[in-house]
Amino acid sequence: MAGGLLLLLDDIASVLDDVATLTKVAVKKTSGVLGDDLALNAQQVSGVASNRELPIVWAVAKGSLLNKAILVPVAIALSAFAPWSITPLLIIGGAYLCFEGVEKIVHTFFHSKHHHDDHAASHIEPANAVTNQETTTLEEVRAQEKTKVSGAIRTDFILSAEIIVITLGTIAAASFWTRLSVLVAISLVMTVGVYGLVAGIVKLDDIGEWLLKTKGQSAYAKACRFFGLGLFSSTPYLMKGLSIAGTAAMFLVGGGILVHGIPALHHWIEHLLHPLDELESLQPVLSVIAGMTMDALVGVVIGVVVLLAYTPFKKS
Repeated sequence: MAGGLLLLLDDIASVLDDVATLTKVAVKKTSGVLGDDLALNAQQVSGVASNRELPIVWAVAKGSLLNKAILVPVAIALSAFAPWSITPLLIIGGAYLCFEGVEKIVHTFFHSKHHHDDHAASHIEPANAVTNQETTTLEEVRAQEKTKVSGAIRTDFILSAEIIVITLGTIAAASFWTRLSVLVAISLVMTVGVYGLVAGIVKLDDIGEWLLKTKGQSAYAKACRFFGLGLFSSTPYLMKGLSIAGTAAMFLVGGGILVHGIPALHHWIEHLLHPLDELESLQPVLSVIAGMTMDALVGVVIGVVVLLAYTPFKKS
């Protein structure tokens, strides 16, 4: 009996070792998506009141966990009964990401124009105009937060699906329980990693403000204030940069899914970039840059096409 128990423990240790090894491999293969996920989610809290940043991050993180709780069993089932459906579903998700990226750019452009027109019109409104701005502000803020959270969770669903599928491809030869364990582990690692970093990024300005309040004339106090000023001053630019990076990531990820999911498109781009192979010394770097550029261009084109096709239905 003792021998059987030792064999069982040995089997468990072997499975855990396999899970740990395969999880490390999956993390490496999905690290690019992790960066895109981070940029996309960090931008969701830009422009939000300081006391609402962490609640929004927490709401999106819970939505992300729910996404993965749905995706993991679905991925296991599809890999077993309908493996052919995974690529088409990813292509649909990639097209949606491209659409969201174009829609975000269009919304930003027209929103800025609309804001400018409203600002100009405010100068010719009667001074005694009565508005209900104060009574609707809280409702509008809550509605905007709800929109941000739901939009972030939808985007997270596509990125989470890509992470799950990439992981599934990495561990396809493993046993059922190993595959399930690795998918659960990668889901938890990615969720905690991404939203932990997002929570840290959005509170950088608060940390800077806290450091600015350090009193005293010692070298330590001066260093704290100097570092705090740097954090406080640079955080808005960091958030703006992450917002731009997040939009770019939509095209890179979405376009990349489409390029690798549609064989004809993939071969056409490979043929287009074939002349780079002649530049031996610069070929690896140029191939990466050119590949990312083509992914982004495909993402923009597909996003515009989907937006144009969707707009008539939206208006109706």
